Amino acid sequence: MALAKEDIAFIKEHLGEWLAEVSLGKPPAVYEIELRERMVRVEEELKHQRELMRQGFAQVERRFEQVEKRFEQVDKRFEQVDKRFEQIDKRFEQFDRRFDELIKRNDRHFLWLIGFITTIAALIIAAGKLL
Repeated sequence: MALAKEDIAFIKEHLGEWLAEVSLGKPPAVYEIELRERMVRVEEELKHQRELMRQGFAQVERRFEQVEKRFEQVDKRFEQVDKRFEQIDKRFEQFDRRFDELIKRNDRHFLWLIGFITTIAALIIAAGKLL
């Protein structure tokens, strides 16, 4: 069922009055002022909520910055640990060289000792044959 144009015009014309009557019998001007006051309070509350959200976002941003600083500190610590491992690697390389030198020196001493023992043995055998 469709409303006629006259019915729609009548409803538009009297809608404010009817809303005012529903608003505990307050006159339309008082009702309008009340609505405006409510809108102002809602706008103020929205503004306050927006400010709280900005503060919250700022706190989150600061927290992210702190976390980022901690990550940077951890990265620096890892770099320090890497440097320590490099130093340890260098020390192991030095020990390896020293052991290689000791092994070569021991090999030379061993060969010298074998040569000396062989020479002594040959001299003893030669002396034994001569006597």
